[in-house]
Amino acid sequence: MNNTSQLGGNAFAGSFGPLGAGWWLLICLATLAASVSAQSVDAPAPFRLSANHRYLLDRQDVPFLLQGDAAWSLIANVTREEATVYLQNRRAKGFNAILVNLIEHKFAKRAPRNVYGEAPFPDPSDFTVRNEKYFEHADWVIRKAAENGLVVLLAPVYLGYPGKDEGYFDEVMANGAERCLAYGRFLGQRYKDFDNLIWVMGGDRDPGPAREHVDMVAYGIRESDRRHLMTAHCHGDSAPAEQYPGSWLQIGTSYTYEIVHLRLTWDYDRKPAMPLFLIESIYEGEHNSSEVQVRRQAYWAVLCGEFGHVMGNYPVWSFNSGWQAAMDAPGSVGMMCWGKLFRSRPWYNLVPDREHQVVTDGLGEFWGLDYLTAAATLDGGTVIAYLPTARTITVDLSRLAKGRTNVWWFNPRTGIATAAGTLASEGARQFAPPSEGDWVLVLDNAAKNLPAPGQ
Repeated sequence: MNNTSQLGGNAFAGSFGPLGAGWWLLICLATLAASVSAQSVDAPAPFRLSANHRYLLDRQDVPFLLQGDAAWSLIANVTREEATVYLQNRRAKGFNAILVNLIEHKFAKRAPRNVYGEAPFPDPSDFTVRNEKYFEHADWVIRKAAENGLVVLLAPVYLGYPGKDEGYFDEVMANGAERCLAYGRFLGQRYKDFDNLIWVMGGDRDPGPAREHVDMVAYGIRESDRRHLMTAHCHGDSAPAEQYPGSWLQIGTSYTYEIVHLRLTWDYDRKPAMPLFLIESIYEGEHNSSEVQVRRQAYWAVLCGEFGHVMGNYPVWSFNSGWQAAMDAPGSVGMMCWGKLFRSRPWYNLVPDREHQVVTDGLGEFWGLDYLTAAATLDGGTVIAYLPTARTITVDLSRLAKGRTNVWWFNPRTGIATAAGTLASEGARQFAPPSEGDWVLVLDNAAKNLPAPGQ
């Protein structure tokens, strides 16, 4: 069965013909652009870009702080009852997004089959012949996530880390561009009316020779689904804007295991501006992680200008033995505190203190893990500074709004905020956290009467 349909009134079946694949791709994109511009969207999009292209707004025009969790094997590796337990746990901790593979290649007990024994394709070298029962279960999981207030960052065809058998890179190449286009059309038609999706193209890999094939999946989706935004998960320390230039890409991602805040800074500086979130860094329970590392990369993300962060935990992401207990490990508890803090302040107005004009001393080592990141709102009403280690820092209070400044220390391990006085918004002042460990300094203009951080 081949369900390749017409694209903008032109049928593309059989071989590429004398023009070759490159010309065929250009024709596809041109006709698709004409088709998209001529048609209206049936329902409001779940998200749209902010005016400054730094974050997303939901349908109520509320800025969306992405508090994400890696749940790569959720569709393939757990029962519906187990999926419900996971989704309810994440909702209770304030998570509002999960990163999930639609089709699993390796990291499931019966991969590529799901826990019920259903495979997405009888033959993975032919994406045009699909198993309806597999996708019915995927639909159920995505809808159940919506019931729990969770956006699904859905990877339709995870490519996999180079040199390993984790993803569908070889199968994508075997399918060719036409079948990838047909698969994209199938996905677009199937999921266009879901309200809780953001598409994630690629997966742990730069596309390389599969670039045209990934594009075809994306543009196949776009034929009928213009409601959902698209992003990409590339190789570590690789920017989607470099790998998919001038394409369907609407949201950027950061991905690094090295000096995280440095990667975030580079991505933020890229022009033109694009909403960014930290899609992957060190996972709790692997990568020689520490409890503080999971927290600091999340705080670095927002204070370096991104609109959110996806944390990961092993065994949660693969739903292997012990995942139920791991859901309550310190990482997700810390992210619960992280979400409460930033949602209690206008995080979307924060601008990174790149030149250290607000926090002027006690910054730590720029190339190290103790580096202090800080950001201030445009009106000078709030400053937030994250200290990975306890030390005395110096803040120029004259950079805040005139009047008086309320001082708070927020404990990122417990979510408890401690008031530390009210000062005149003038001159340089030194601040030291209450004890050892990582801390967050929050400074607010007193006239705003903001509640305690995290409230």
